[in-house]
Amino acid sequence: MIQAMFMVILTVGIFLVMGRVYRRLPNPVLVPVLTSTVLVVAILLVFNIPYETYMTGGQWIDSFLGPAVVALAYPMYRQRQVLKAHMMPVIFGVLAGLCTALGSGLLFARMFGVDRASILSMVPKSLTTPVAIPVSSEIGGIPSMTIVFTMVAGFTGIIFGPLLVKSFRIKSSLGRGIAFGSASHALGTSKAFEYGERTASMSSVSMSLTAIFGSVLGPLFVWLFHI
Repeated sequence: MIQAMFMVILTVGIFLVMGRVYRRLPNPVLVPVLTSTVLVVAILLVFNIPYETYMTGGQWIDSFLGPAVVALAYPMYRQRQVLKAHMMPVIFGVLAGLCTALGSGLLFARMFGVDRASILSMVPKSLTTPVAIPVSSEIGGIPSMTIVFTMVAGFTGIIFGPLLVKSFRIKSSLGRGIAFGSASHALGTSKAFEYGERTASMSSVSMSLTAIFGSVLGPLFVWLFHI
């Protein structure tokens, strides 16, 4: 119990500290989720702490992942009138983002000669983790690798997303939300909150729809391209 509590305090403490650093230095590379992950991994390596030991407490934090995703429904509910007014753009935007995510993963994998198991593990990378894991298992991927690819997709979105939004002059809360939610799931949605509640709501909707559509289109994509 003491060991588990220490791991929880360590993780939460690092996250809070890095959150303060990010508020003072709002650079995309310093987002708390990314820097906290790097620091925790570094501490485990330096002090030779096994992953199993860390997860005695880490599993408590992990258990909040599902409820945290469900909690995103609240801002979605508050913006329900906006959603009703833009339902078709949201659906087609999400489908475009999902197809781009599936296609880009396959393209890069084949360019670099990645083996079949890794490709199948990469397919659901833009779905939120609770959905990506069962989809990966269903199509023959390796869930642990899928988690890594999902994290990479999330970190890539929160680091390069703001630069792309600024470069392409995307000022619409609808466009920003769909981009973050469909490409980088929960991590992208956490970034979307920095652009306001409406953008976060659109991102939450996009993340949810991407998970729903992806659970159907992912296996279909694998069958269609004979992966």
